[in-house]
Amino acid sequence: MTAMKTLAVIGLTTLVSACTHTPAVTSKITYDNTIRQLVDKRCSECHGNDAPSMEAFKQDQEGYKTKKLGPRMDTYENLMVMVSGSDTGAIMRRLDDGANSKDNKPGNMYKYLGSDDAQRAANLALFKSWVGSWNLKKAKDITEEERKGVLALRN
Repeated sequence: MTAMKTLAVIGLTTLVSACTHTPAVTSKITYDNTIRQLVDKRCSECHGNDAPSMEAFKQDQEGYKTKKLGPRMDTYENLMVMVSGSDTGAIMRRLDDGANSKDNKPGNMYKYLGSDDAQRAANLALFKSWVGSWNLKKAKDITEEERKGVLALRN
């Protein structure tokens, strides 16, 4: 094989290799590897282990609000109540940036997702990716297809 042919083969092999190289797969977002830390950092002051269960919160919402306590979000199970449980969509309605609402107003907890717009947007993107089927509907209005679209992986 001549030097010219050898260089051509090496060049072609390098080109094919570069074109067929698959990008590194990013790790999936789960409660255990991402969301739990985000909730701990951004939400636990009002939604930690001293906060009421969803049932208790609903019985005395005003009382808990004056104490600056919302429903517990300190475990996967407690958070899932607001993702696809008895209070389906609550986490989405509260954290949404307004892009999905009729009035374009962000949810009442959006401001707590970060210290600036970029951090809030990045953390919202993590939540959206984790949830999968991001919508602001209440449990009674969500379709079976939308419910099946919820990912919210634990680990």
